Amino acid sequence: MTGSLTDLARRAQPATLLRLFLGILLPLTVLGLIGEDVLEKERFAFETPAMLWLHGHAGGALTGLSVFMNYFGGPLVMGVVIVLLPTIFWFTRHRPQALFALLALGGAAGVQAIMKRIFQRPRPELWPRLVTETGASFPSGHSTVAAALAVLVVLLLWPTRLRWPALVLGAGYYALMALSRVVLGVHYPTDVLAGGLTSLVWVLGTYQILRGRLLPQHAGRA
Repeated sequence: MTGSLTDLARRAQPATLLRLFLGILLPLTVLGLIGEDVLEKERFAFETPAMLWLHGHAGGALTGLSVFMNYFGGPLVMGVVIVLLPTIFWFTRHRPQALFALLALGGAAGVQAIMKRIFQRPRPELWPRLVTETGASFPSGHSTVAAALAVLVVLLLWPTRLRWPALVLGAGYYALMALSRVVLGVHYPTDVLAGGLTSLVWVLGTYQILRGRLLPQHAGRA
């Protein structure tokens, strides 16, 4: 068994090993450390002061944008995206991409829902909220789906010339969504970080499983 794993490691490309470490193993480790403290009802000392500072310095424009992101990243709009994107791929004869999009987005949404039930972290109550949110706080569902969508798009476009614009826009979209959740006071910073890490692990893991089906399609388009 050890010999087989050693041979597999030798045959693996350095880029694959780096992707597995930075995209799956390391995020999963950090997520586990955060989740352990949340389960034990431990408080992260930096969160409340950071949130109060942000609340005191967030202007009207940032607050208004955060309210917009709350609805844009909510279940209604993102539910349509989760259904529509795989459907478009399917009917344009990109069947591997359709399967990848469905498993990546739908799976990430399902995983965060299960995690909410397991951790049952109460939402922060630091100031009157502008939006109504129910359910557990950890991890942030908005941030999880935003990160899943961003990672999905980056992976699909990585073999093309649009890889770097996709990476910048995807990272910016997730960061803005995560920031908006903290600005509105509906999530702790560790909630949005956990959402991003969850999606990174899930989507990259799904990509690694389906990579053999996806790469021939990528090569043709590139």
